[in-house]
Amino acid sequence: MTPDQIAALPYRPCVGVALANAENRLFAGQRIDTPGAWQMPQGGIDPGEDPQDAALRELLEETGVPAALVTVVARSPDWIRYDLPPHLVPRVWKGRYRGQKQLWYLVRFHGKDTDIRIDVPHPEFSEWTWLAPQALLDRIVPFKRDVYARVMADFAEHLQ
Repeated sequence: MTPDQIAALPYRPCVGVALANAENRLFAGQRIDTPGAWQMPQGGIDPGEDPQDAALRELLEETGVPAALVTVVARSPDWIRYDLPPHLVPRVWKGRYRGQKQLWYLVRFHGKDTDIRIDVPHPEFSEWTWLAPQALLDRIVPFKRDVYARVMADFAEHLQ
């Protein structure tokens, strides 16, 4: 795709979930399809779906954590956008989007580590861990790092 074709594409509406434990460490999963790429749960918003409902659905689908084990603490004040690297645009989402616009939710986890189950029907992650916010930033793929830095800044007062 040419740069002009990519620039004409829309952003995919999406949610992200910063799942924090009692020690203010965040869930990070290594993508099953991209070893070495770590991220927090995220995914698309279905047509007509409330973004918070989408966030809780994605959390369940990717980590097995039900809404009953979390409390929604905060939401990013604005949509946060990122562009995919140009070579990925034709391969990701069938070339329909240039990147994503995301609303992020900070949710407090009230369960036990054994309540986190990444062996879900359609697994996204091969392994997971709890990380301090800065350690998580260090593991994020470069094209998402600015998004994650903004998310950490938006939620900083809740992660002290």
